[in-house]
Amino acid sequence: MNYDDFINRTVRDIPPSGIRRFFDLAAAMDDAVSLGVGEPDFITPFLYRDSAIKSIISGRTGYTANRGDKRLVEEIARYNRDRFGLDYAENETIVTVGASEAIDLILRTLIEPNDGVLVPDPSYVSYMPNVALVGGRVVTVPLDKSNGFKLTAEALDRAAAGQKCKALILPYPNNPTGAVLGAEELAALVPVIKKHDLFVISDEIYAELTYGARHVSVASLDGMKERTAVINGFSKAFAMTGWRIGWLCAPQEVAAAALKIHQYTIMCAPTASQEAAYAALRDGRETDYEQVDDMRAEYDRRRKYTVAMLGDMGLDCFMPFGAFYAFPDVSAFADSGEGFAEGLLKAQRVAVVPGGAFGNGGSKNVRCTYASSIKMLGVAFERMNEYIKDLKNKRRRQ
Repeated sequence: MNYDDFINRTVRDIPPSGIRRFFDLAAAMDDAVSLGVGEPDFITPFLYRDSAIKSIISGRTGYTANRGDKRLVEEIARYNRDRFGLDYAENETIVTVGASEAIDLILRTLIEPNDGVLVPDPSYVSYMPNVALVGGRVVTVPLDKSNGFKLTAEALDRAAAGQKCKALILPYPNNPTGAVLGAEELAALVPVIKKHDLFVISDEIYAELTYGARHVSVASLDGMKERTAVINGFSKAFAMTGWRIGWLCAPQEVAAAALKIHQYTIMCAPTASQEAAYAALRDGRETDYEQVDDMRAEYDRRRKYTVAMLGDMGLDCFMPFGAFYAFPDVSAFADSGEGFAEGLLKAQRVAVVPGGAFGNGGSKNVRCTYASSIKMLGVAFERMNEYIKDLKNKRRRQ
């Protein structure tokens, strides 16, 4: 039977995730160390887990409202207001199955066949495939290493010119580069966004993981809430990856349209996960987000250690100011990030992600997550250093 006659062509032609490929290869190896998947090594705090357990024991195993448990929606509103100065009402908020559903949901809400969607390059692996899956047209915005891969008004204007784009994905703090955009940098984008009449999809999943300055949401700038959807969630800052819980906030008309899709495809996010998320925000509000701050401080320590270790190996790596990734340039030792990552995994059983998985702009880089402990990072970097020494020796012999 020829299944190519049945499988959707767009799905068939989308490559598998470059992140998962190297993670799966490493998982099949004994004694492998993975710096691949961006998952906190912290365990979900006991209070959050206990709240979910108690809800199950008490029999809270049915559906919640489609947009989410009312208590959780209210806490998300408080959190957005207190932490980022965002004012979203209940009818502008949807609790989703992770930020991943929120990305898919807003694209399906906004994008029709052949609509252009501006995507910074490099950025998170799922954006371009998700645009393709809804029939959209990806328009890449090349980012420049010389300014730390920050999106600029000039780059955005050049990319959007003549492309008839409907939306811009704004992924800051950025995965994989660790770049952030401050208030002035975001404000510089606003005239270009309005000039090209773009709707902004602001993925702020790493909003709590910035170093040296608080995160600023583009939706908090004058005139931008009406043309912005904000995506966030619990996976990264609250160490809740496996709970699959996030949210989408958007103007009421957009949120109402997105809710229809959510109703027909998901119904609601898992009830126990919503209970844990509610506990996370309630506890955070009562303790001034002490646990979030503690995790951020530890990531900051690992960030500095990682950049220092990579630099000692001779890898060119700028200091990331958000998320928990370093994005070193490996072109001094390999023709591509793909070749470096494959050789490192085979020779030293260390998994990193080729930068090309995030777009052509990262083809000479690899992504290393510092979401692992200092001890595990030390093991990985010791092995990586040995691999680089071998590469240097081979070049000397040639």
